Formats: sequence, structure tokens, C-alpha cells
Amino acid sequence: MARKTVSLQPASRQVLERMGRNIKKARLRRNIRAKLLAEQAGISTDTLSAIERGVSTVSIGAYAAVLAVLGLERDFEMVAIDEDGKQRYQESGLYRRKRATGTFRKEACEEKKK
Repeated sequence: MARKTVSLQPASRQVLERMGRNIKKARLRRNIRAKLLAEQAGISTDTLSAIERGVSTVSIGAYAAVLAVLGLERDFEMVAIDEDGKQRYQESGLYRRKRATGTFRKEACEEKKK
């Protein structure tokens, strides 16, 4: 099967690489061999190696399985929970506009008729 490619911004790539290094450090601190962790997580050693390198094509399920085996599933729950960041994003003006209501569309149609 052909390898998928994912185009990431450099900052996102660095985050994945850091996360991979942190997962590897957690495994080593627990004295768990890569082969054993991969077996317990239900993934191949190649996939575990890719996770530890921060490869972007690894499924999020594989990350979840590894974190669960390491006892770090609470860390996984913290992804995208940043409420302050959410508010900053909304204030930046980059968020999507709300959908127009039916009333607005009706008024726009009536103006076109005039």
C-alpha cells in the first residue's frame, strides 16, 4: 500500500516530533521494550517507531493505544481543551461566521426583486 503524505506546517511537524520524543522517554523511564509496548498496544514495532519519530501519517488511534498502555490516556484527553486558546482564536477574527438565517435570505431575495 502506498504511503500517505500529510502536508504540515513546520510548527505542527515540530509538535509531533516533540510528542514522539516524549512518548519514547516515557517508555524508556518505564523500562518497557519497544516490542513489548507495540504488542500491548496492538500495533507493529514499525508503527511504534514512527510514533516515537513523530511521523504525521500514523493514525490517532495508534497514538491513543500507546498512551493507554503507558498510562498516559489522561494526557490524550487534554488535546484541544484549551479554552483560553479558543477565545483568542475567536477574537482573532479567523473563526467561521454563523450561517445566515432564513429571514436574512428572504430579505435578500426581496431586495433583488426590486
